[in-house]
Amino acid sequence: MDPVKVIEIKKSVFADNDRDADLLRKELKERGVYLLNLMSSPGSGKTTTLIQLINRIKDKVRVAVMEADIDSDVDAVKIKEATGIQSIQLHTGGMCHLDAEMTRQGLGGLDLKETDLVILENVGNLVCPAEFDTGSCRNMMILSVPEGEDKPLKYPLMFSVCDLVVINKIDVLPYFDFDMDKCRQYIKMRNPAAEVIPICAKSGEGIDALAGWVLRELENWKH
Repeated sequence: MDPVKVIEIKKSVFADNDRDADLLRKELKERGVYLLNLMSSPGSGKTTTLIQLINRIKDKVRVAVMEADIDSDVDAVKIKEATGIQSIQLHTGGMCHLDAEMTRQGLGGLDLKETDLVILENVGNLVCPAEFDTGSCRNMMILSVPEGEDKPLKYPLMFSVCDLVVINKIDVLPYFDFDMDKCRQYIKMRNPAAEVIPICAKSGEGIDALAGWVLRELENWKH
């Protein structure tokens, strides 16, 4: 009997997506549009952080947001009402991530002629979104204090692919067994080049540093 044929679907899917992502990055560069991919687990404070960030930079750059969720338009509505910028909702049809083609479809719903920076708020989890290149210029993720400092050890790929790790909810540090020094150490183990910015999205503490990082990255990319 002939041996069963095995097809490596996962490898093929990733390779195809990587090519699509590189092409999308090239197209966005030609149009002068910077794409920032934001990832985290649910409840980490992504949307609240975005509102604080956008309200600090929207007078300097033209910002648009794509909110990705399995269902609902809660976050897109919240962003639009709180900031007044372009905000659209992407439904993934049950998928736990966005890939480059899905991102491209979402970008088609924005007026890119009036946009310098697009922020993609990816689906909330620490596994699938890290596996798929969306075509973004940079990856950013939020880790909240209640999640614990050990997450870089448990979800290595997420921290390996991110250029910036934002540690949110530092206002509750006194109430949780969270070691900031250990967290920084674990992040560096996964990604020595990753920058770390502690914030409190609720109060706005640290948001100026985050805004500065985004504006510097955008300026460096332009030149």
